[in-house]
Amino acid sequence: MQSPPYNQFLVARAVYTEPAFQEENEKKIIVKTTIQEKLKKKCSCTSRRALNIVKSFFPILDWLPKYRWKEWFVSDLISGVSTGLVGTLQGLAFALLAAVPVGYGLYSSFFPILTYFFLGTSKHISVGPFPVVSLMVGSVVLSLAPDDKFVMLSNTTGLNKTVIDTVARDAARVMVSGTLCFLIGIIQLALGVLQIGFIVRYLADPLVGGFTTAAAFQVFVSQVKTLLNVPTNNYNGVFSIIYTIIDIFKNIYKTNIADLIAGLLTLFVCILVKELNDRYKHIIKIPIPIEILVTIVATGISYGANLAGKYNAGIVKTIPNGFIPPMTPDVSLFSEMIGSAFSIGIVAYAVAVSVGKVYATKHNYSINGNQEFIAFGISNLFSGAFSCFCASTALSRTAVQESTGGKTQIAGLISAFIVLIAIVALGRLLEPLQKSVLAAIVIANLKGMFWQVFDVPRLWRQNKWDSVIWVFTCIASIILGLDLGLLVGLVFGLLTVVLRVQFPSCGALGNVPGTEIYKEVKTYKTVVEPEGIKIVRFTSGVFYGNIDGLKSGIKSVVGFDSVQVFNKRAKALRKINQMIKKGQLRTTKNGVISDVGTDNEGFETDEDIEELDSEQNPEVKNVEVQVDWNSELPVKVSVPKVTIHSLIFDFGQISFLDVVAVRSLKVIYKEFKRIDVDVYIAACDDNVYKKFEECLFFDDQIKPDIFFLTIHDAVLYIEENKTYREGHDPLMEKISLMQESKEPLEFTDIEPSQELDSQEEALRRLAS
Repeated sequence: MQSPPYNQFLVARAVYTEPAFQEENEKKIIVKTTIQEKLKKKCSCTSRRALNIVKSFFPILDWLPKYRWKEWFVSDLISGVSTGLVGTLQGLAFALLAAVPVGYGLYSSFFPILTYFFLGTSKHISVGPFPVVSLMVGSVVLSLAPDDKFVMLSNTTGLNKTVIDTVARDAARVMVSGTLCFLIGIIQLALGVLQIGFIVRYLADPLVGGFTTAAAFQVFVSQVKTLLNVPTNNYNGVFSIIYTIIDIFKNIYKTNIADLIAGLLTLFVCILVKELNDRYKHIIKIPIPIEILVTIVATGISYGANLAGKYNAGIVKTIPNGFIPPMTPDVSLFSEMIGSAFSIGIVAYAVAVSVGKVYATKHNYSINGNQEFIAFGISNLFSGAFSCFCASTALSRTAVQESTGGKTQIAGLISAFIVLIAIVALGRLLEPLQKSVLAAIVIANLKGMFWQVFDVPRLWRQNKWDSVIWVFTCIASIILGLDLGLLVGLVFGLLTVVLRVQFPSCGALGNVPGTEIYKEVKTYKTVVEPEGIKIVRFTSGVFYGNIDGLKSGIKSVVGFDSVQVFNKRAKALRKINQMIKKGQLRTTKNGVISDVGTDNEGFETDEDIEELDSEQNPEVKNVEVQVDWNSELPVKVSVPKVTIHSLIFDFGQISFLDVVAVRSLKVIYKEFKRIDVDVYIAACDDNVYKKFEECLFFDDQIKPDIFFLTIHDAVLYIEENKTYREGHDPLMEKISLMQESKEPLEFTDIEPSQELDSQEEALRRLAS
């Protein structure tokens, strides 16, 4: 036996309609501030306000004075060194994805950190290259500076043949990537200044998951060709990944064995050690920097065995020593890359903010989305001038910075110093390093993104729409390319929202006996529908796009179409009228039809109402007739039975209405009123009620007192005040048979979309 609830309450109060409640409970007077007052408040300046504004633009002024040097600096130092070593190798590796010389990956791991240190609000993210963003940059670089543009003739062997001018090509690609980075900075800074950080909200987690998984696949394919060291053409756009895979298999016989072995060994060791780091992180406080160790060993082997000379292995070859002078972006390229720059900037920002929020929540602080836009915008502007490619954050690098004890961005600044040492002093030592080793390091860092595939079954169980968005975005991004795939996935995600709003659930509610609680009839066994009352719940805002869904839901719940009932009754009344005139139908003293009728077959599908032959009316005396529409009728017309006298709309879950919805609800009210079904609205939000008033919902027929505070208020009111008279004819209480009319009776089929005034006129003409 189920035990009763521990806490019980008993409430005794009057039944409230909306006007009655507002009469007893006066609303607060809300004084709206004018635009002038708002501007005055925004532009007013005090010393405290000025300081807060400066701190909001330069968060370092807020957290640096509070920095606990004795407690935190050692942790930040260890974290910074570890992150800097990882960042150095990832910078070299991700430069391959960006299609620029690997040395520029070091610059991209250094310059963005400097500006983010002053402007960023996240204490834990490691700013620098991210594989997905690097690949998107690479697709733009390859499209604007392909190999075909740098083909030249060479006759060094006495034979004319075409070769690629790699020096000119690399210089052009560096210019494209730097210009793209600069343009991305402009876009991000503009979005931050305009306070449009909310835009990232439209990149839902399922969409980002599908996109990053597709990007991981594209990164994997692009690095496989480097790991095998096989020649392929550079493709961009729709099906580019497919063409690349075809080229890899066509040329797989050209695989460089030295590169393949080095790459596979690196991949195996990196994955194994990373798994150990993850599994025993409670024991190993500082993760083993396997990328650094593998790189040192691989560089030594490549240099000692002269793999490039003996086996034609692909090596880094040249890394600039020190810094190069700042460059002026090529503004003429802006028009060709503006679309890609916008999508890359949004993705880079979304990834960084998503990762930042995870660690901000973990460590109990918050990040400012708009300030992050400004921070990354200025970082990319500054970095673009120094030939870098777009910065974001890498998940693995950020995890290292946080897990090794990083407390603030001082750890990031120290990691930049480690990268600086590599740029100034150690870069040349890495020139014998095989590119296949770097490719293997990139692939090993993709594990987390590939593992997102296992989110799909979980999403399917939790929300099928989210699962579909994930799969659709992933497939679209693989087939169409990352830029177009992201756009298509975003549009598809928004479309699913529209579909969910356009086709929301609509169900019947019943009462839990002995309580004021109302739940769906189809869900709970114990709920009971009040006799003669239907309660309809609609679980969405009502607007022009889903009003037809509302009508269909009402029709499904009540079991009949109010317009069809109205038309069928009108047709039956015409036949009854003619039979009385012809003397084929007897009436009692009370006007009740007494002839034996035909069976009423109930609710049937919509059909055209037959036009009856009109004839001139003979002179008869006035006869009052009442029709019981739920009994057998004396005419062969199937009229759907209406077993309810009241209909309650539960508006508790409706958050907004538009003008079309209000007009349609007004028509629905009048349609039901004509067949003697009273309509009430319960649990309406104040803003929604105000919308009814603004859209002129109320008139001489529709009064505000049809609105009730709760469903139970409406039900109690109906049960107390409604006298349901069976056999009452709402369409026409009397059929007055007047003098002979020379004009034929007219009747017009009534469509649901027609205004009801025309229906009233038709009935008045029918009764006359």
